[in-house]
Amino acid sequence: MTAAADDGTVGPPLVARRDDISALEAYHSPQLDVPVRLNTNESPYPPPPDFVEAWLEALRAVPLNRYPDRSARVLRAAIARQQGTTADRVFCANGSNEVLQTLFLTYGGFGRRAAVFEPTYALHSHIARVTGTEVVVGERRADFGLDVDAAAALIADTAPHLVLVCSPNNPTGTVEPRESIEALLEVAPGIVVVDEAYGEFADWSAVDLVSEDRALVVARTYSKVWSMAALRLGFCVGPRWLIRELDEVVLPYHLAAPTQLAGTVALRFESEMAGRVQRLVDGREELARALGGLPGLDVFPSGANFILIRPHGRGHRLWELLVERGVLVRDFSEWPRLDDCLRVTVGTAEENGSFLAAMREALPEVIGE
Repeated sequence: MTAAADDGTVGPPLVARRDDISALEAYHSPQLDVPVRLNTNESPYPPPPDFVEAWLEALRAVPLNRYPDRSARVLRAAIARQQGTTADRVFCANGSNEVLQTLFLTYGGFGRRAAVFEPTYALHSHIARVTGTEVVVGERRADFGLDVDAAAALIADTAPHLVLVCSPNNPTGTVEPRESIEALLEVAPGIVVVDEAYGEFADWSAVDLVSEDRALVVARTYSKVWSMAALRLGFCVGPRWLIRELDEVVLPYHLAAPTQLAGTVALRFESEMAGRVQRLVDGREELARALGGLPGLDVFPSGANFILIRPHGRGHRLWELLVERGVLVRDFSEWPRLDDCLRVTVGTAEENGSFLAAMREALPEVIGE
């Protein structure tokens, strides 16, 4: 087999990518040049100016000719204090996606399996397949919650090396109760990974369940709450033995000094970030109430910084009509199990208002009123 480029040229035989990933498509969220972008779950607020100044001032003292701290010791210690744990239970990486990738590189791979429960974050299955890990799929309930009995049966039948649960779930916003995670821990023979990329917006965290006698790891990110999506910083909390094994697998010096420093300095501004969380939660509830008052629309409960909606009509056409009105949301209308669904990120009050105005204009055309 030879590798063909987009221009039709063909490379030498050994340049061909692996057969098992030949059908994979890159994960991406379409970007359009519109006034209101509510499709990627970013924070609508930039970082506090005082944080930016403090970070840049500290950055001037960094010896850029030297490699960064391979173990990110200062950052880990700061995160540990913030999470109420110890530094040897914290692993840091370039966004929570690299945390997940490192978990798959360590515990997945050829001849191993990972269980996911659809619909959920598409990158879980994508990373699994890129690392050669077989994916076994369980189904969520109609309300998008985890069916614990069905999940336990799937785990018993397939013995997955990794079990992944996204809570709050992306794209549905569903928050799994503590009892569901505990039930999975009782039956899973391998690692249970709780992806809490939106955990700060929910009313509880599985970090409270992390202990040395549980194969549980909880992944988080600075991208949402900390307004640092551009800096790509994530971390996980897990038992010490698991964190040591991740450190042995990840590439050396993988986390740049500016990113480590930003993550450390940001934690000095925890009160400002907590205020932003509350503002977004309040905005989410206001937006959900307003959407719930629109005819011909299902609005799903959310514990994240986004809301999943389903018009009683053509979801993709509604997405097009919103774009025509300068508002971009995420189109899931043709995804399996998410027929006609759209996901809207909670923005500023002005952005939310623009979205609602566009919805009030566009929705009647879709539902035929």
